Amino acid sequence: MSDFLSRATEIADTVLFPATLEVERAGRIPASHLELLADEGFYAMAAPPEFGGPDVDFRTACALVETLASGCLSTTFVWTQHHGVVLRVAFGQSDRLREEWLTPLCRGQRRAGVALGGTLPGTPKLVAHRTSAGYVLNGQSPWVTGWGLIDVVAVAARDRDDLIWLLVDAEESSTLTVERQDLVAVNASSTVTARFAEHVAPADRLITIQPYADWARADAGGLRLNGSLALGLTRRCTRLLGESALDADLKACRDNLDAADTQTLPEARAAATELAMRAATTLVAQTGSQAILAGQHAQKLAREALFLLVFASRPKIKSALVRRLSRVGEPD
Repeated sequence: MSDFLSRATEIADTVLFPATLEVERAGRIPASHLELLADEGFYAMAAPPEFGGPDVDFRTACALVETLASGCLSTTFVWTQHHGVVLRVAFGQSDRLREEWLTPLCRGQRRAGVALGGTLPGTPKLVAHRTSAGYVLNGQSPWVTGWGLIDVVAVAARDRDDLIWLLVDAEESSTLTVERQDLVAVNASSTVTARFAEHVAPADRLITIQPYADWARADAGGLRLNGSLALGLTRRCTRLLGESALDADLKACRDNLDAADTQTLPEARAAATELAMRAATTLVAQTGSQAILAGQHAQKLAREALFLLVFASRPKIKSALVRRLSRVGEPD
């Protein structure tokens, strides 16, 4: 997998990072970024070998996310959403979906996002009920990334104690509408709120049904990968800063994330996010007054660090992060 990582590094440094300020100004990721990742085989990253995947182990997958995020966080943010859909289709209950969708998804010929409204705790924001036509969706999913850049969305909706996963076309209609979110950072990711009003998903688009309690347990152990986005941002900051104590901090955070279990992962995630913020603000301070100009990388990285303070957070991560940030200035 060293060649895979080497190529990712080359893409991050020579294609993604040089374009990142222009991508932000345009407010949309160029299709060429995603096509390049598809051509290089990166859209198949999560596919198991038995389905033609490149046999990437989890640690290498985390390294790939970190590497690409050091080039362009918006591009990587959209790309990472795809892989959970590949896994769900690969191991879902529908042979027909596997046969029709898995190969084009792995090739990046069809790209996927996620709508996780039904996974959110409390009163379900997105619900599904079975009819003779399939499943009818009602409600909303607040954060759907890559709209206009993806072909389908893996929608998670609640049906009493179950989570229904459906593959839905990423197209607006009278029953599926979207509202673009105006983000202070990563705005080029084309993130929307999707609203469903009696939207029918055919029965043959059912990916799987799982107890909601099973999702909650699996989610607790699946938060490592998102920590690589913070590591990628820190990595870019350290490159721009030059040699500093942050280099050792970055390695320590990466090692702690790799070693974390479900109990220690929230603290490790909080530490990685705090480090990203510290690295970005250090870059601002070192750059000086020029850092607040719109054409400077420092201000963009600082705003992206702000974004990562809340992205893919959970109550335990939030508590650990607030505790870390609020203790600044306290005696050791």
